[in-house]
Amino acid sequence: MTTILIGAALVIAGVLDLFWGALRRRPLSDPHRSISDAKPTLEPRGQGLRFLGLVRNWLGIGMIAIGMAILIA
Repeated sequence: MTTILIGAALVIAGVLDLFWGALRRRPLSDPHRSISDAKPTLEPRGQGLRFLGLVRNWLGIGMIAIGMAILIA
C-alpha cells in the first residue's frame, strides 16, 4: 500500500511540476497591443513549443516515469 501511495505521489508531483514549469516561464497576463493585430491574445510572442522540451522538463518527466514504474511493479 505504501508503494502505491509513493508512486501516485510521484506521478502527481511530476504533473504539477510540469504545469508549474509551463506557467512560470513567461507571464500570460500581458496582451500585446498593436494596430495590425485584430484580436489581442494572452499568449506571449515567440512562445512556440519550446517550453515542452525535455531539457527544461526533465525533473517532472523523471518523477512521472519513476512513479509509473513503481505503480507497475
